[in-house]
Amino acid sequence: MIVLGLTGSIGMGKSTTAKLFAEAGVPVHDSDEAVHRLYAGAAAPLVEKAFPGTAIAGVVDRVALSKKVVGDAEAIARLEKIVHPLVRADADRFVASARAAGAQLVVLDIPLLFETNGTSRVDRIAVVSAPAELQRERVLSRPGMTEEKFAAILARQTPDAEKRRRADFVIDTSESVEAARGQVEAIIRELTGKTSALSH
Repeated sequence: MIVLGLTGSIGMGKSTTAKLFAEAGVPVHDSDEAVHRLYAGAAAPLVEKAFPGTAIAGVVDRVALSKKVVGDAEAIARLEKIVHPLVRADADRFVASARAAGAQLVVLDIPLLFETNGTSRVDRIAVVSAPAELQRERVLSRPGMTEEKFAAILARQTPDAEKRRRADFVIDTSESVEAARGQVEAIIRELTGKTSALSH
């Protein structure tokens, strides 16, 4: 079984691309979705202990938590030390389950794949990319996003050019979703020798 790491900077279209893999019949583990689940489960008491007042009725209040950590590098590092191992364990269970089910290919959707030294966990890497102007336009159109927030997020992410350099595959999302779907299906064919579920 091949484990494909899917990553990309903010606004590059990674979430949409992950859905294309899922629609094509490839099991996808979404790190962001795992965080949401963990914030309502195993992570909640640990986060509350580290950041009192951030969990309500056993669920982490993301707004309260962001007020305590945004702009504070030390606080973010403490939070990541709690959350990253839990997400990694969740992904490991997912991969083991897919392997047991006979999957040929699985995707780990990891926004901070390079930043968290996650490359050793995957066999191949696909980076989702788009021109900087389009990325900026997409991100600044999000509710509550500001130039300052965007700059702060970018500062913590490995530059797009570096990601593309280290990738086995680059998925360009600057055109249509259908164009991206074609690229996804080409990757699936290369890695499994099969056409996707959507091609039948």
